[in-house]
Order: sequence, then structure tokens, then C-alpha cells
Amino acid sequence: MAVLIKSETFNPASLQAAHESSLNTGSFGATATFIGSMRNVNEGDDVIGMMLEHYPGMTEKELEAIIEDARSQWPIDDALIVHRVGDIKPGEPIVLTAVWSAHRAAAFDACRFLMEALKSRAPFWKKETLKDGTHRWVERNTPGY
Repeated sequence: MAVLIKSETFNPASLQAAHESSLNTGSFGATATFIGSMRNVNEGDDVIGMMLEHYPGMTEKELEAIIEDARSQWPIDDALIVHRVGDIKPGEPIVLTAVWSAHRAAAFDACRFLMEALKSRAPFWKKETLKDGTHRWVERNTPGY
């Protein structure tokens, strides 16, 4: 299990591969991942940047608790959450969730759970910069549909 908070852009595939290399080869048969990137439109407005803030220490603790909640619900071997903070531009990755399990159903379900839970439970705050130069705090997360 690992939680990483990154203040600079990151390569999701490289981080996933590095974490996977530490796992016991052959112990898992499925890997499910989700990568979330910043969009350039939100609530109908053009967005040119975002400042993503967090509560250091508390954020990592909550993300670890979310992984433990997933482990209690599904038979997963390991999980990784990487989340970006700081100044972010459209197209840059914000979040990576990855789950390793013996079977795909547990991997898929746990990976979705990680993403949906962190959107509602983890202490992150987003302040967008709009194309017209104004700023606004994001009041709610995008539904998972």
C-alpha cells in the first residue's frame, strides 16, 4: 500500500510500474488503474489553471484509511494512490489510483471505490483560474456517474 502526494507533474505509468516492481511477481492476476487529468472546461467556463491545496498529514492519513477500507471489502493484494497538489495546468495528471488483485472484479471494484471515496473524503481544495483571469473555489466534485 502506498500514498504519494506530488507537488510537481508526474508520469502515472512510471509510478505504477515502479510500485508494481516491488510486488511479488505472480501473486496478482489483475491490475486496475484510473488516471484523472485536469480539464480545460468546468461548469461551462474555460479554465486555464488550478491551485490544488491539501492538509498535509491529514490528507495522507485519510487516503491510507480509504485504502484500508477497500482492503476490508475486496481481496486485493496492494493499492496505490498518487495525488497532485500545487499549480496544475489543463491536461496534466491530478490523480492515479491503482489496485492489484488475484481477479479483475475485485481490482475494478476496489479501484473505483478508491477514486470515489477520495473525491468525497480526502481534504483537498481546488481554486480555478478562468480564461477571463478571475478565480473561483470549486464547491463540489464532479459526480462519478
